Amino acid sequence: MDLIEAVRKRKSIRGFKPDPVPRGVIEQILENAVYAPSAMNTQPWEFTVLAGEVIDKIRNENIENLRSGISGSPEHLTGQWPKDSVFRQRQVELAKQLFSLMGIERQDSEKRMQWMERGFRFFDAPAAVIISADRALGESGPLLDLGAVMQNICLIALEYGLGTCIEDQGILYPEMIRRYTGIDEGKTIVIAIALGYPDPEFPANRVESGRVPLSENTSWFGFD
Repeated sequence: MDLIEAVRKRKSIRGFKPDPVPRGVIEQILENAVYAPSAMNTQPWEFTVLAGEVIDKIRNENIENLRSGISGSPEHLTGQWPKDSVFRQRQVELAKQLFSLMGIERQDSEKRMQWMERGFRFFDAPAAVIISADRALGESGPLLDLGAVMQNICLIALEYGLGTCIEDQGILYPEMIRRYTGIDEGKTIVIAIALGYPDPEFPANRVESGRVPLSENTSWFGFD
Protein backbone atom coordinates (compact mmCIF):
# COMPACT_ATOMS: atom_id res chain seq x y z
CA MET A 1 0.00 0.00 0.00
CA ASP A 2 1.25 3.47 -0.89
CA LEU A 3 2.44 5.37 2.18
CA ILE A 4 0.24 8.42 1.66
CA GLU A 5 -2.74 6.16 0.99
CA ALA A 6 -2.07 4.35 4.27
CA VAL A 7 -1.84 7.58 6.23
CA ARG A 8 -5.15 8.78 4.81
CA LYS A 9 -6.88 5.40 5.04
CA ARG A 10 -5.99 4.70 8.67
CA LYS A 11 -8.96 5.18 10.96
CA SER A 12 -10.14 3.98 14.35
CA ILE A 13 -11.88 0.63 13.97
CA ARG A 14 -14.46 -0.06 16.67
CA GLY A 15 -15.91 -3.33 15.43
CA PHE A 16 -13.87 -6.43 14.55
CA LYS A 17 -14.40 -9.90 13.16
CA PRO A 18 -13.73 -12.68 15.70
CA ASP A 19 -10.98 -14.20 13.50
CA PRO A 20 -7.73 -14.49 15.48
CA VAL A 21 -4.66 -12.61 14.30
CA PRO A 22 -1.69 -14.97 13.87
CA ARG A 23 1.22 -14.31 16.20
CA GLY A 24 3.59 -14.26 13.23
CA VAL A 25 1.68 -11.38 11.65
CA ILE A 26 1.83 -9.32 14.84
CA GLU A 27 5.55 -10.06 15.14
CA GLN A 28 6.13 -8.75 11.62
CA ILE A 29 4.16 -5.59 12.41
CA LEU A 30 6.18 -4.90 15.55
CA GLU A 31 9.51 -5.80 13.94
CA ASN A 32 8.92 -3.09 11.35
CA ALA A 33 7.22 -0.60 13.67
CA VAL A 34 10.31 -0.31 15.89
CA TYR A 35 12.11 1.53 13.11
CA ALA A 36 10.26 4.58 14.39
CA PRO A 37 12.49 7.50 15.40
CA SER A 38 13.31 8.00 19.06
CA ALA A 39 15.41 10.53 20.96
CA MET A 40 19.07 9.55 20.63
CA ASN A 41 17.89 6.08 19.53
CA THR A 42 16.73 5.30 23.07
CA GLN A 43 13.89 3.05 21.80
CA PRO A 44 11.88 3.36 25.03
CA TRP A 45 8.91 1.26 23.93
CA GLU A 46 8.01 -2.14 25.37
CA PHE A 47 5.15 -4.26 24.04
CA THR A 48 2.76 -6.68 25.72
CA VAL A 49 0.54 -8.50 23.25
CA LEU A 50 -2.80 -9.91 24.39
CA ALA A 51 -5.01 -12.51 22.75
CA GLY A 52 -7.08 -15.59 23.51
CA GLU A 53 -8.00 -16.43 27.09
CA VAL A 54 -5.88 -13.64 28.56
CA ILE A 55 -7.54 -10.79 26.69
CA ASP A 56 -10.95 -12.28 27.46
CA LYS A 57 -10.22 -12.36 31.19
CA ILE A 58 -9.03 -8.75 31.10
CA ARG A 59 -12.15 -7.72 29.17
CA ASN A 60 -14.41 -9.40 31.71
CA GLU A 61 -12.69 -7.90 34.72
CA ASN A 62 -12.64 -4.46 33.12
CA ILE A 63 -16.42 -4.61 32.75
CA GLU A 64 -16.88 -5.94 36.30
CA ASN A 65 -14.82 -3.04 37.67
CA LEU A 66 -16.66 -0.49 35.54
CA ARG A 67 -20.12 -1.74 36.53
CA SER A 68 -19.05 -1.86 40.18
CA GLY A 69 -18.17 1.82 40.04
CA ILE A 70 -14.46 1.27 40.62
CA SER A 71 -12.57 4.30 39.35
CA GLY A 72 -9.78 3.74 36.86
CA SER A 73 -6.25 4.81 37.73
CA PRO A 74 -4.39 5.46 34.47
CA GLU A 75 -0.61 5.71 34.67
CA HIS A 76 -0.26 8.03 31.70
CA LEU A 77 -1.14 11.61 30.87
CA THR A 78 -4.75 11.89 29.75
CA GLY A 79 -6.13 14.54 27.43
CA GLN A 80 -8.15 17.39 28.89
CA TRP A 81 -10.29 19.45 26.55
CA PRO A 82 -11.55 22.80 27.92
CA LYS A 83 -15.33 22.93 27.78
CA ASP A 84 -15.65 25.85 25.37
CA SER A 85 -12.64 25.04 23.20
CA VAL A 86 -12.47 23.96 19.57
CA PHE A 87 -10.90 20.72 20.79
CA ARG A 88 -13.99 19.87 22.80
CA GLN A 89 -16.12 20.83 19.82
CA ARG A 90 -14.27 18.37 17.58
CA GLN A 91 -14.71 15.64 20.17
CA VAL A 92 -18.45 16.30 20.35
CA GLU A 93 -18.79 16.30 16.56
CA LEU A 94 -17.13 12.88 16.38
CA ALA A 95 -19.34 11.52 19.17
CA LYS A 96 -22.46 12.75 17.38
CA GLN A 97 -21.41 10.99 14.20
CA LEU A 98 -20.65 7.75 16.05
CA PHE A 99 -23.90 7.78 18.00
CA SER A 100 -25.87 8.55 14.85
CA LEU A 101 -24.31 5.60 13.02
CA MET A 102 -24.98 3.33 16.01
CA GLY A 103 -28.54 4.57 16.49
CA ILE A 104 -27.86 5.83 20.02
CA GLU A 105 -30.11 8.67 21.14
CA ARG A 106 -28.70 11.37 23.40
CA GLN A 107 -31.09 10.49 26.22
CA ASP A 108 -30.60 6.71 25.95
CA SER A 109 -28.30 6.18 28.93
CA GLU A 110 -28.42 2.38 28.63
CA LYS A 111 -27.12 2.34 25.06
CA ARG A 112 -24.55 5.01 25.87
CA MET A 113 -23.23 2.81 28.68
CA GLN A 114 -23.14 -0.21 26.37
CA TRP A 115 -21.12 1.85 23.92
CA MET A 116 -18.67 2.93 26.60
CA GLU A 117 -18.21 -0.66 27.70
CA ARG A 118 -16.98 -1.57 24.21
CA GLY A 119 -13.82 0.45 24.85
CA PHE A 120 -13.19 -1.44 28.08
CA ARG A 121 -13.49 -4.66 26.02
CA PHE A 122 -10.90 -3.45 23.48
CA PHE A 123 -13.87 -3.10 21.11
CA ASP A 124 -14.04 -6.93 21.07
CA ALA A 125 -10.84 -7.10 19.02
CA PRO A 126 -9.16 -10.53 19.02
CA ALA A 127 -5.82 -8.98 20.03
CA ALA A 128 -4.37 -5.88 21.63
CA VAL A 129 -0.91 -4.40 21.98
CA ILE A 130 -0.08 -2.60 25.22
CA ILE A 131 2.77 -0.08 25.02
CA SER A 132 4.79 0.57 28.18
CA ALA A 133 7.93 2.48 29.09
CA ASP A 134 10.39 2.46 31.97
CA ARG A 135 9.34 4.73 34.84
CA ALA A 136 12.91 6.05 35.01
CA LEU A 137 12.14 8.03 31.85
CA GLY A 138 9.51 10.13 33.61
CA GLU A 139 5.86 10.61 32.81
CA SER A 140 6.12 12.63 29.61
CA GLY A 141 9.72 12.05 28.49
CA PRO A 142 9.13 9.14 26.09
CA LEU A 143 5.66 10.09 24.87
CA LEU A 144 6.78 11.50 21.52
CA ASP A 145 8.78 8.33 20.82
CA LEU A 146 5.89 6.09 21.87
CA GLY A 147 3.57 8.08 19.62
CA ALA A 148 5.87 7.46 16.67
CA VAL A 149 5.98 3.69 17.18
CA MET A 150 2.23 3.66 17.84
CA GLN A 151 1.56 5.34 14.49
CA ASN A 152 3.84 2.87 12.75
CA ILE A 153 1.91 -0.06 14.22
CA CYS A 154 -1.38 1.35 12.98
CA LEU A 155 -0.07 2.05 9.48
CA ILE A 156 1.77 -1.24 9.03
CA ALA A 157 -1.30 -3.16 10.24
CA LEU A 158 -3.12 -1.96 7.12
CA GLU A 159 -0.64 -3.87 4.97
CA TYR A 160 -1.96 -7.07 6.54
CA GLY A 161 -5.63 -6.17 6.18
CA LEU A 162 -5.90 -5.32 9.86
CA GLY A 163 -7.59 -2.46 11.62
CA THR A 164 -6.61 -0.73 14.84
CA CYS A 165 -8.01 1.52 17.53
CA ILE A 166 -5.71 3.46 19.84
CA GLU A 167 -7.42 3.50 23.22
CA ASP A 168 -6.81 3.74 26.94
CA GLN A 169 -10.08 2.39 28.34
CA GLY A 170 -8.78 -1.17 28.25
CA ILE A 171 -5.85 -0.31 30.53
CA LEU A 172 -7.50 1.95 33.10
CA TYR A 173 -7.03 -0.75 35.75
CA PRO A 174 -3.25 -1.22 35.49
CA GLU A 175 -2.80 -3.42 38.55
CA MET A 176 -5.29 -5.88 37.09
CA ILE A 177 -3.40 -5.77 33.79
CA ARG A 178 -0.18 -6.59 35.67
CA ARG A 179 -1.84 -9.53 37.39
CA TYR A 180 -2.58 -11.15 34.04
CA THR A 181 0.55 -10.10 32.16
CA GLY A 182 3.37 -9.71 34.67
CA ILE A 183 4.24 -6.21 33.49
CA ASP A 184 6.79 -4.96 36.01
CA GLU A 185 5.88 -2.21 38.48
CA GLY A 186 8.90 -0.33 37.17
CA LYS A 187 7.12 0.14 33.84
CA THR A 188 4.46 2.73 33.07
CA ILE A 189 1.51 1.32 31.16
CA VAL A 190 0.85 4.07 28.62
CA ILE A 191 -1.61 3.04 25.91
CA ALA A 192 -3.26 0.10 24.18
CA ILE A 193 -3.99 -0.60 20.53
CA ALA A 194 -6.91 -2.89 19.70
CA LEU A 195 -5.97 -5.03 16.69
CA GLY A 196 -7.98 -7.26 14.38
CA TYR A 197 -9.74 -7.69 11.06
CA PRO A 198 -12.34 -4.94 10.59
CA ASP A 199 -16.00 -5.90 10.44
CA PRO A 200 -17.29 -4.00 7.38
CA GLU A 201 -20.88 -4.38 8.60
CA PHE A 202 -20.27 -2.64 11.93
CA PRO A 203 -21.90 0.81 11.64
CA ALA A 204 -19.30 2.80 13.59
CA ASN A 205 -16.58 1.68 11.19
CA ARG A 206 -18.15 3.96 8.60
CA VAL A 207 -17.27 7.08 10.56
CA GLU A 208 -15.31 9.71 8.64
CA SER A 209 -13.40 12.23 10.74
CA GLY A 210 -12.45 15.40 8.91
CA ARG A 211 -9.24 17.39 9.15
CA VAL A 212 -8.70 21.10 9.63
CA PRO A 213 -7.27 22.76 6.48
CA LEU A 214 -3.63 23.83 6.65
CA SER A 215 -4.68 27.46 6.37
CA GLU A 216 -6.03 27.22 9.94
CA ASN A 217 -3.01 25.71 11.66
CA THR A 218 0.06 26.45 9.56
CA SER A 219 2.27 29.56 9.26
CA TRP A 220 4.80 30.03 6.49
CA PHE A 221 7.93 32.18 6.59
CA GLY A 222 10.65 32.78 4.03
CA PHE A 223 8.68 31.53 1.03
CA ASP A 224 8.00 33.62 -2.08
